[in-house]
Amino acid sequence: MATLIPDLAQARLLVVKIGSALLVGPEGLKGEWLRALCDDVAEARQRGTNVVLVSSGAIALGRKVLDLPAGALSLEQSQAAAAVGQIRLARAYEEALAPHGVKTAQLLLTLDDTTDRRRYLNSRATMQTLLGLGVVPIVNENDTVATDEIRYGDNDRLAAQIAVTCGADQLLLLSDVDGLYTANPKTDPSAVHLPLVEHITPEIDAMGGDPVSGLSKGGMKTKLMAARTAVAGGCAMAIAEGSVLNPLSAVAAGARVTWFLPESDPHAARKRWIAAMKPKGEVTVDDGAAAALGRGKSLLPAGVTVVSGDFGRGEPVVILDRQGNRAGCGLMRYSAEEARRIAGHRSDEITAILGYPGRAALIHRDDMVIG
Repeated sequence: MATLIPDLAQARLLVVKIGSALLVGPEGLKGEWLRALCDDVAEARQRGTNVVLVSSGAIALGRKVLDLPAGALSLEQSQAAAAVGQIRLARAYEEALAPHGVKTAQLLLTLDDTTDRRRYLNSRATMQTLLGLGVVPIVNENDTVATDEIRYGDNDRLAAQIAVTCGADQLLLLSDVDGLYTANPKTDPSAVHLPLVEHITPEIDAMGGDPVSGLSKGGMKTKLMAARTAVAGGCAMAIAEGSVLNPLSAVAAGARVTWFLPESDPHAARKRWIAAMKPKGEVTVDDGAAAALGRGKSLLPAGVTVVSGDFGRGEPVVILDRQGNRAGCGLMRYSAEEARRIAGHRSDEITAILGYPGRAALIHRDDMVIG
């Protein structure tokens, strides 16, 4: 049976990572290229594909404005350049997408934001809300506050984590290479291009190289690290040469790329991740809530009769039916103390009980495994 290669035009949710060298040149922002990319983004949205952009370029833009010297920058210089460049980068995307009637939003994240469960859930909820409102999120590492200990260090891995966080089915890394080769094609004429990687083996890992561009932090090694994260999360990933105008259209039309196939679909991968967590507590539900969960509904406070354990928001709990049988497990959207206060109450009573607005569900169906 032939392997089915992913089709960019069929993506439900596409995350696109843009490297610095594509967006910023010696003269500054490459406006024509950016406008062509945004034409592609608008076209993708018209055919029903949600798009998230993970864009490098803030430091490269800012260092030019600040006239910082060539070569490596100190952490403080990088953060200053990012502070200057981020506002210009966000404005550039806003202006390029506005003629298409597309709204944009800027999200600045650090490694801590995707490894801490509470921050992870906040990031995911924000992303889902923005996409539901028809907004294109522009994501970058928050270089202005990140220290070496909480940095991704490159947007390849950040893009992969974003793809997994928001449940994307495809991730496209636009770079200065058109995919993975058996060796560095710039130095080895015998290097062979690999159009498809079904499994990331030690041999594939050994093909990673160093960054080629002076503006780019990520080399093939970081792209392979990103691929591992993406495919484990059920997301197909492609590495494509992005310097051509309308790079998304080029990939959709069959330009040479390397596709990495997902290990499963994003939904199934997320469910396995939740099921493997060690529970921090239990919630017991009434018969009506148990029946609703079986129909794929979220768990509302009104259906909860008992809350046990000491857990924080975003931590896993076991769901028990009235007889004490395991009905499932999931990630709580409230702490144990908050859950005990609102258990048995309608969702529209949450604000009055807690004194601040809350989410309608204790456990959303996307964060739940039944059985």
